[in-house]
Amino acid sequence: QLSARPDQRTAVRPARLPGEVGGTAAVVTHGTDGAPDLYEMDPIAFENLVAELFRAMGMQAVTTQRSGDGGVDVDALDPDPIRGGKIVVQVKRYRNTVPPTAVRDLYGTVQSEGANKGVLVTTSRFGPGAHTFANGKPLSLIAGPELVDLLGRYGLRGRLGPASPAGTAAADEAPDHNVLGMNWAGGVALDVCALVCKGTTVLSDDHFVFYNNPRTPDGSVRMLPGFAPDRAAMQVRFEALPADADRLVLVAAIDPQTDPDADLAGFTDARIRLLDAAGEELGQLEVSDGRPGETALVLGSFRQRAGGDWDFVIGGKGYAGGLEALVQEYGIEVA
Repeated sequence: QLSARPDQRTAVRPARLPGEVGGTAAVVTHGTDGAPDLYEMDPIAFENLVAELFRAMGMQAVTTQRSGDGGVDVDALDPDPIRGGKIVVQVKRYRNTVPPTAVRDLYGTVQSEGANKGVLVTTSRFGPGAHTFANGKPLSLIAGPELVDLLGRYGLRGRLGPASPAGTAAADEAPDHNVLGMNWAGGVALDVCALVCKGTTVLSDDHFVFYNNPRTPDGSVRMLPGFAPDRAAMQVRFEALPADADRLVLVAAIDPQTDPDADLAGFTDARIRLLDAAGEELGQLEVSDGRPGETALVLGSFRQRAGGDWDFVIGGKGYAGGLEALVQEYGIEVA
């Protein structure tokens, strides 16, 4: 920080006194000892570890005072003259999915602090609602697995609890669901469907969710009746999707029985509302308009990141051959 009066020396209030740290420097393991469990780490030690990670990445970083920090746990400064600037960091040592409200609070802190960027670091994960809100804003979300990977990459250590037996999950990590509510302008009748994929290939015919197969075998994706203001809806349990699935593709197609001569020229002002299990809207996702001559369209896809979170990528590819042509491209054989 630059003093307003550089000709006068003014005492600087320390962010934290040595006696308040409690000898936590040894918690960060650099040698061959076992990595510390981030869930069990002292909160101050965890903030120190995150600050040390930012310093290892070439930034200036200090932890803030425990009180009156304005929602900032670590103050960082990236010296890069182009992409650098002030960074405010919040640290959440959670086991459950971080709620979108925490991301909204971080954005408010970025604005109030006049920072260039905000970073939210957690031992847990972020749901699609958090990523939807952060999209297009100067925010970065670092989930637990990504944090562990970054620590290892920069010579630090950390783990996320003891290894769990295969096929088991803690009771407080039971997957919750989201609802995808879809609406569009125009009177065109559409079938909205979903494909659970690995890459661009559907896992099986049973993982193509449409009117004749309204749910996946495990129930992680299921169709719901449309309810106002939405004309179609899907329920998704992202954390319960099959382990080998890394993409959930949403598509729409003309209903040939209801409107056999229609195309997607009337499919405009489309949107997907992302709702939580209680029905609260977490955000809205952009969807491409339809085009004349096309009768099926990829609305977009949720794609799993390396850390396990799911981001939405807008679609837009259309098909003149309807739903049949679309699903064939994803590996489904149509008799």
